Amino acid sequence: MSRESSTDQPKYLRIAAELRAILERGDYAPGDRLPGENTLAADFGVASLTMRQALGLLRGEGLVGSRKGSGWYVEDFRPIRRRGIPRLARDQWGSGKTIWSADDDRSPDVDQVTVTEGAVAPQHIAEVLDLAENETVCVRSRRYVMEGRPVMLAASYLPQTLVAGSAITEANPGPGGIYARLADLGHAPTRFREEIRVRMPSGEEVARLSIPADRSVIKLARTALDADGRAVEVNEMTMDSAAYVLDYEFDA
Repeated sequence: MSRESSTDQPKYLRIAAELRAILERGDYAPGDRLPGENTLAADFGVASLTMRQALGLLRGEGLVGSRKGSGWYVEDFRPIRRRGIPRLARDQWGSGKTIWSADDDRSPDVDQVTVTEGAVAPQHIAEVLDLAENETVCVRSRRYVMEGRPVMLAASYLPQTLVAGSAITEANPGPGGIYARLADLGHAPTRFREEIRVRMPSGEEVARLSIPADRSVIKLARTALDADGRAVEVNEMTMDSAAYVLDYEFDA
């Protein structure tokens, strides 16, 4: 490993860049143990604390992880390629498939699900759903895991008057999920809008996603609208940024 070149960047950033290039080049395979911090520090001619900062940065990006008493390893989790457009096509959920089957060759499991009826919606959700005063919502909260790793938290908000008594209020809404059930109710989604931003996680998100506190999360809010232009669902998702690749492909 070569020493860092002289730049105005802090040392740990320059070292992180070199290590990132080494990992992307494939010098270490997924799951491989990296040399110890002291060895790496000596190779780069820096203090152990500086090397720890560089490794911490790469951990935040999901490239490496640490195991207590065992050192640093190259992460071996293959990010989920989330294909944002085909997964929401009507011939996907309308045929009883899960939207996840459009993403890649794996599907996540739901290990936590809570359905709350008659809830008061947050103000920004009430505005998007155009709720009347005192109108409540059904909230479907889930945690998704892939290969035993939490990857996403999601909370869907639907007008209570629209979904009351339907399978949407059950933990398992059936084939095709809630979009197929909305179609059964005469409110099939015909258009979607997604808004994406990135921020640092809250303490609760760190705990529920089992991620480092310095790793950013992707906040994705999706609104489903029916043929009349009525917003029938708002789904707020919090994703481990290291677990996803957001893929959007569409015609010019």
